Amino acid sequence: MTSRSTYHHGGLRQAVLDAALDVIAADGPGALSLRDLARRAGVSHAAPAHHFKDRTGLLTAIAAQGYDLLARALADAAGLRERGVRYVRFAAGHPAHFQVMFRPELLRADDPALLAAKERASAELRAGVAELTEDGDTLPDGIDTRTAGIAAWSLAHGFATLLLTHNLDEPVAGREPGEVFRSLTGVMFGADAPPTGAEQRDG
Repeated sequence: MTSRSTYHHGGLRQAVLDAALDVIAADGPGALSLRDLARRAGVSHAAPAHHFKDRTGLLTAIAAQGYDLLARALADAAGLRERGVRYVRFAAGHPAHFQVMFRPELLRADDPALLAAKERASAELRAGVAELTEDGDTLPDGIDTRTAGIAAWSLAHGFATLLLTHNLDEPVAGREPGEVFRSLTGVMFGADAPPTGAEQRDG
């Protein structure tokens, strides 16, 4: 157990976040207790409440951190397909964040840090769809970029959710999840389909 005297500035706050992420990864967000987190982090019982006010505040901070990490993971991705691959890899690498980020009933929806982080991640997802039309690709009749974005997000998010809930243990069978998802998009849209313009430039 880490002594309180070793923490400075943001260290104590992050220690509580790290302890919360361990609990969520093992037992889900419903298992969180501020008192238990204080014990795990080796801090006073009042420390988590000082930084996060309450359980909702703690979960909101975890979600905001998760969206920031997702935005960074998606940044500069080469095309929409690669953004999907990175989305899946983010979920596999940050399962506790992923469990919390998309549970609005657990979060403080008007939190400024959460709203800003969500917008950064959403902007990266939208950029992948925008590249389709910017590079000369056409969307099916009646499909606008917003609808295309929802479709792409649904595919990546659905795969990630099935992965984290162990529904894909057998079909994935130890393979790298991002590469499995890449193969899946080939099955869905044609393995020989031309990449987006960004992928062509990188290839």
